[in-house]
Amino acid sequence: MRIGVVAPARTVSQESAARMAAFMALTYPQHDIVFHPQCFLTENHFAGSDAVRAAAFLEFANDPGFEAIWFARGGYGSNRILEMVMPHLNSAAKSKTYMGYSDMGFLLGALYARRIGFPCHASMASSMGRNDSGEDAGWALSWLIDKDKRALEPSLLDGKPAAAFNLSILTAMIGSPWLPDLTDHVLMIEEVGEPMYRLDRMLFTMAHATQLKGIAGVRLGAISDVVNNDVDFGESSEFMIKRWCGEMGVPYLGRAEIGHVKLNRVVPFGVSVQG
Repeated sequence: MRIGVVAPARTVSQESAARMAAFMALTYPQHDIVFHPQCFLTENHFAGSDAVRAAAFLEFANDPGFEAIWFARGGYGSNRILEMVMPHLNSAAKSKTYMGYSDMGFLLGALYARRIGFPCHASMASSMGRNDSGEDAGWALSWLIDKDKRALEPSLLDGKPAAAFNLSILTAMIGSPWLPDLTDHVLMIEEVGEPMYRLDRMLFTMAHATQLKGIAGVRLGAISDVVNNDVDFGESSEFMIKRWCGEMGVPYLGRAEIGHVKLNRVVPFGVSVQG
């Protein structure tokens, strides 16, 4: 398998790319990983201009020589290229797996909405070093290359369709044409770096989104690096999700092993395990 890496949002370092290339060489020596030069560019907040990031994504996604696209890093910026890339994906793009999470949820969701390829919520190609000593990257690669079910979020083994998003990204997509139809799907959410009142406000948006009325239920991933409120909010994330699921009229199904933490399992969009 030949895996292409692009950075639709923030730049990555040569060091992080080298760590992943070395990890691949040790664990999957018969497979190749190729970082697009665009990954290392910097223009203001982004890994190159919108046009440059879009062109890099299209180059690799439309190349039949790659079987998968592994997003390099999150941050912010992938939403800015959706209009530039989605109408121009070819037949080669439709056969690929796309892996990433966080800000990459914009692309994963838009791809799934158009049934282009096989989007997966999973750790990214620059993850090793900070939160990941190789375990999460290993899960992502073992699912991508070997379809090893041990890499999956454990609840997926029931065979029900699912999708996973960072909550900020999910709520930003609500009301847009990029949010996929998640009818009968289990929706998994995670969040990082937000105070509890913002989490509560985003859960309100999720609970009252007409586009999400048909979901089968919600699972809560990690809520990490919470920013302190000036005044203690007084509710836990699990208390909040149960409240908003009740108002949404869908079951709260428990926790999910996803998030901006070491334990970030793979969640393919749709049905990952056939019953």
